[in-house]
Amino acid sequence: MNISPWTSGIKLVHLDLKGAPPKIEYLQKLIPLLARLGADGLLVEYEDMFPYEGDLKILRANSHPPYSRQEVQIIQDAARASGLEVIPLVQTFGHLEFVLKHKQFSELQEVGYCLGTLNPHRERSLQLVLEMVRQVLDLHPHAKYLHIGADEVYLLGQGEESRQWLNIPSHDIHHLFLSHVKNVVKHIQATWPYLRLIMWDDMLREMSHDTLKDSGLVGHVQLMLWDYSPFLDVENTVRLMEMYSRAGLSEIWAASSFKGSTNVNTCVTCTQRHVDNHLQWLKVATAQPIGAEIQGIAITGWQRYDHLSVLCELLPVGLLSLASCLQTLRHGQSLSPPCPCTSQNTLTGKSEQCLSNPYLLCRYVKGWFSPFHRQKRLVNLVIVQQIQHQAMM
Repeated sequence: MNISPWTSGIKLVHLDLKGAPPKIEYLQKLIPLLARLGADGLLVEYEDMFPYEGDLKILRANSHPPYSRQEVQIIQDAARASGLEVIPLVQTFGHLEFVLKHKQFSELQEVGYCLGTLNPHRERSLQLVLEMVRQVLDLHPHAKYLHIGADEVYLLGQGEESRQWLNIPSHDIHHLFLSHVKNVVKHIQATWPYLRLIMWDDMLREMSHDTLKDSGLVGHVQLMLWDYSPFLDVENTVRLMEMYSRAGLSEIWAASSFKGSTNVNTCVTCTQRHVDNHLQWLKVATAQPIGAEIQGIAITGWQRYDHLSVLCELLPVGLLSLASCLQTLRHGQSLSPPCPCTSQNTLTGKSEQCLSNPYLLCRYVKGWFSPFHRQKRLVNLVIVQQIQHQAMM
């Protein structure tokens, strides 16, 4: 089958800085290389590497120095010199372990044993994420886009305040999610009306057409559909795009992966696996439904599955895969050699699906309950529950 090159919008390379963050000198050499390989921009996820100030200073990494304000500017200068757009990513709902692990913010957890999900009912929760956004945008004055995250909002609805809210007639988990996101979007756009906002789509996939149409997000956010599997279901993904478009959410991004989505503790990147993922996305782009407007693709490269897990493939190890994926998008065909690990441990994203109990138990222990975790007495309680559950089974 002849697969056409990627022609839909811009190609972003995701820099996940929440684990083994590269030194600035390394990034100054890497960024021009990414441009030469065919990237058009960077999607930068700072997490605890951002130089937060004031009450948020505690969010800075303490195992190694975060980037300074000057270094954040150096990243943008290097990108601008190479003709690359910079889009900052600030999580505003889920994956907030690096914030909610601190005692000062622990009261803002949806449930006490889940460090990643924000309680959407507290006014301070909104103030917190808006202050994070403000500080990041203040250091990105030329930003045209902002990615507000909002993926994998685990255990939403299980906190006491959420249970009470959900007991009200006509309230459901979808509207609970949307109420917080709408609030965040409204406040951001009131201060930065020129910004175009992007968010992950996974929390919207099960919503009805009417819920999406009346979500309050139409015309305000662009959805980024993520699927990192080499066996990405093209037909189903096109159908998902069509559903969003019919509801009015027609400005859509794709998100693929060049590393960090095979297994929580993978060390060596399987290039062919990720090239195959991009070949599937090329098929999606070719078959996109009428009405869908693909803005571009973000090639993600996860450093670890979440703030409390072990490192997976490091950035230098994944550069061959990244180069191959960019060239695949540019030329529309596979350029990398076959890799025997292509069909092993294939996940659709950062979350496991339909894997055996012994495998899951081993994976949870290796990823979130390593000797380092036990030594530091630092553990994700949600994962501890999973370990207990799988062990009992």
